[in-house]
Amino acid sequence: MAWIQTNKKGKFSALLISLTLLILTACSVSYKFNGSSIDYTKTKTITIAEFPIRASYVWGPMGPLFNNALKDKFADHTRLEQVKRNGDLKIEGEITSYTQRNKAVSAEGYSAQTELSMTVNVRFTNNKNHNEDFEKQFTATQSYETTQSLTAVQEELVTQMVNDLVDQIFNATVANW
Repeated sequence: MAWIQTNKKGKFSALLISLTLLILTACSVSYKFNGSSIDYTKTKTITIAEFPIRASYVWGPMGPLFNNALKDKFADHTRLEQVKRNGDLKIEGEITSYTQRNKAVSAEGYSAQTELSMTVNVRFTNNKNHNEDFEKQFTATQSYETTQSLTAVQEELVTQMVNDLVDQIFNATVANW
């Protein structure tokens, strides 16, 4: 009798393993861990233009910091070759705004927190599928306590805003979220 129960367990295990293998081979799941959804058989190159600063208030290193971060993001997270002109994809635009404003007021009526904001205007052209072309603005903000001077926190905050903007642009252009 013990042999019959063991045999049933063995058949059940074999059936379970067979079903699992069948399901796994029947379903094809594709994950892209780089966050992009690019058809590399059609799209091979990208042109990323320098974004000039058109804002009335600027911080000197902001332009190069943004331009380098944008190019690095595409270099690190795609297999696209960056070319000077005539890329399959084209990203261009300008930094249009860099502002600060009071965000919170203390009990004494003074500013307690300041919000720093950066906006870029982006024109995206997909020369392989013009239905994906767009022009839109992306904004990132960071806050800091007014007990700190802007010069003391500016580099860190601008770096965080640049990273946020670059992620937004990457997701809007090639991630197709």
